[in-house]
Amino acid sequence: QLHLVESGGGLVQPGGSLRLSCTASGFTLNYYAIGWFRQAPGKEREGVSCISRSVGSTNYADSVKGRFTISRDNAKNTVYLQMNNLKPEDTAVYYCDAKLSCGSTNRLNSWGQGTQVIVSS
Repeated sequence: QLHLVESGGGLVQPGGSLRLSCTASGFTLNYYAIGWFRQAPGKEREGVSCISRSVGSTNYADSVKGRFTISRDNAKNTVYLQMNNLKPEDTAVYYCDAKLSCGSTNRLNSWGQGTQVIVSS
C-alpha cells in the first residue's frame, strides 16, 4: 500500500491560515489523484478537496470553496492544502488519500494519523 503522511495542523484563530502538507514516501505522488478529507468530533469523514494526477485539475467542497486551495509540488513529492479565512467549523482532523482519479472510491492507502486543525479564539 501507498504511505502518506499529513502535517501542518495546529491551533489558529478564526480568520487565520494554515498550510497542510501530504507527503509520500516510496512512490511518486504525481501519478495519483490526491484528496484531502476531514473528520470532526462526532461526525463522519468528509471530502474537502482533490487534485487529479498529471493534469492537476481540482475540486472543492462547497463549504471551503474560495478559502482553501489544493496544489502540488512535484519536486518535493508533496500536495498542499492552503487554508485561509479559517472558521471554527473547519476544526477537524485532516487526512489525505491517494486514488487513480478524484472520482474513484478505491483508496490506495490506509488512513494515516492525520493532522489536527483547531480553529478557536
